[in-house]
Amino acid sequence: MSALTREKLYSLEEYAEKRPQIRKDVIATKKIRNVHLGDHVLFMFENVETIQYQIQEMLRIEKIFESEGIQEELDVYNPLIPDGNNLKATLMIEYDDVEERRKALAKLIGIEKKIYFQVNGGDKVYPICNEDLDRETEEKTSSVHFARFEFSDEMIADFKSGKEVKIISEHPEYLVEMTLGESAQSELAKDFS
Repeated sequence: MSALTREKLYSLEEYAEKRPQIRKDVIATKKIRNVHLGDHVLFMFENVETIQYQIQEMLRIEKIFESEGIQEELDVYNPLIPDGNNLKATLMIEYDDVEERRKALAKLIGIEKKIYFQVNGGDKVYPICNEDLDRETEEKTSSVHFARFEFSDEMIADFKSGKEVKIISEHPEYLVEMTLGESAQSELAKDFS
């Protein structure tokens, strides 16, 4: 995948005109790309389309039209676009009740390092997490983490050909396993180019 540049973005005026359709398309894409692992972990897998939408929304909301401000947004969000041999996601730990969430985040320290992909029963693919900053303390983990999963060529071929893909949490406080659905797998396979 190639990084977004200023030339690939819409002007504020163009974006305002196209926004209703872009928003509709991105919501549909995100619905497929959002993968729940059990009841309390959500992976929001990013791609060029979702990141461009995020940047365009930031530019619109903040009314940023100067080249320096646009470049700052590109610099922040471009690292979230998959490189062709990986998947990149925002990992969200979700509990509606504030007190339940507080207790869970204290128990789930290190969960982001204990979740992995397994393609066709092969090696475990653990994420590289939070490359921007540390997101946990000795008392609790964050409810938001950024994860990058790097796959071998063989794993990518199996992933793209529809072989079974599992996401597994081996954290002792959150033991969950799921098989990626066909539509999500097909959508995420597009990130491998």
